Amino acid sequence: MAEEWHGILQKIDDYRWLLPKKEGMRVPGLIYTSEKMLKHMRMDRTPEQVANVAHLPGIVGKSLAMPDIHWGYGFAIGGVAAMDIASGGVISPGGVGYDINCGVRLLRTNLKEEEVRPRLQDLVSGLFVNIPSGVGSRGRIKISSQEVTEVLEKGSQWAIRRGYGLPEDALHTEEKGSMKEADASKVSPRALERGREQLGTLGAGNHFLEIQVVEEIYDKGIADVFCLFPGQITVMIHSGSRGLGYQICDDYLKVMGNAVRKYNISLPDRQLACAPVESDEGQDYLKAMRCAANYAWANRQCIMHWTRETFEKVLKASPKDLGMMLIYDVAHNIAKIEDHSVNGKKKTLCVHRKGATRAFPTGNPDVPEDYKTVGQPVIIPGTMGSNSYVLVGTQRAMEETWGSTCHGAGRVMSRTKALHEVHGQQLQRELRDKGIIIQAKGYKTLAEEAPSAYKDVDEVVDVCHNAGISKKVAKMRPIGVIKG
Repeated sequence: MAEEWHGILQKIDDYRWLLPKKEGMRVPGLIYTSEKMLKHMRMDRTPEQVANVAHLPGIVGKSLAMPDIHWGYGFAIGGVAAMDIASGGVISPGGVGYDINCGVRLLRTNLKEEEVRPRLQDLVSGLFVNIPSGVGSRGRIKISSQEVTEVLEKGSQWAIRRGYGLPEDALHTEEKGSMKEADASKVSPRALERGREQLGTLGAGNHFLEIQVVEEIYDKGIADVFCLFPGQITVMIHSGSRGLGYQICDDYLKVMGNAVRKYNISLPDRQLACAPVESDEGQDYLKAMRCAANYAWANRQCIMHWTRETFEKVLKASPKDLGMMLIYDVAHNIAKIEDHSVNGKKKTLCVHRKGATRAFPTGNPDVPEDYKTVGQPVIIPGTMGSNSYVLVGTQRAMEETWGSTCHGAGRVMSRTKALHEVHGQQLQRELRDKGIIIQAKGYKTLAEEAPSAYKDVDEVVDVCHNAGISKKVAKMRPIGVIKG
């Protein structure tokens, strides 16, 4: 299969590769990548998944692949696709992913590295104690089944009202941390129960909390708007909707499997199970998915609150002195109903972003008021030992990718292979020698999430920047990490 795609892909420029329409494809595919990274994509067979998505009813434009793309369930992770709702466009849980609204938020501080470095071990240890992490971890927040419903329908707003953060946090969260039309009655009792126990937990896998240092500023004017400066301490939180989101995805994949037969939808891969957006099944999934998205925003909001508390306690500083303000929070796995221009006409689309970040430009009504002159912040996490980035959305992204860009580095090595090739304890020592302190539940997680298991995030970001679908603002390097 890899050899087949080798001959089909057509180079447009140094950062774009066209996948022409083949039989059954309603639109072409477009892959954003460098020639170097394209070699792995071909071996990974991700062009096959890009082509498969192009078969879906109602798809418009192109089936898109970001440079961090790798094999996923149905859609590749790093895939973007928009469906015209009025033309029978579908919604597919595989185009959102199991970890609904897996996403990342970035906090700024008034601190510099030299102020934090002497207490770094205490900070990492304090965060590890105060923020539950790991597979199946249970949260510090004890809520009733009724309160779970409120979390699902209110998101960050619920957490802030309960004292987990500041009102202004919601202003710098995508959707203000609460998607409308979320309906907890569309979520199964099993999903609700899983959510009741896991609110305020980091989870495992590639999820993390990092203390970082701003290493380089690429655009000082935009960095000033985000209050970023060289040598500054930032904190990045990467987590999602935990078992609740996973259960919702699992539940609705069964529903969509039946819907495919009911609506006589022909698919090249059953993992693309879907239903028309306007169908009962499509609407029910959207309402449940929004619940999981809201849960994830509430989850990250609570984690951020305990992060602030930990910094205050360890550094014996007031909130005002610390200046720990949220720059932005973005979703990576989500479907949104958005208006876009299609061949010069305004259309209402269902935009699937799976392992992709929204990247809206200046002036867009969905960009926070204080960021309207520079565009929406795009937060790109690294991998324990590698850089992370802040970018902004662009007009070109709106024209080419439905306002979307990459979401991270993207795996190149399975977790199983990483366990065979990387020793967690040795990796921890190597990173400590580089000035990075890591605390995790076990060495297995460190091995699975080793930087060598991922693409070069610097190259991924450069592709997006040079292709014009987002613009680099700042680069951060990690100095302290907690993982599940």
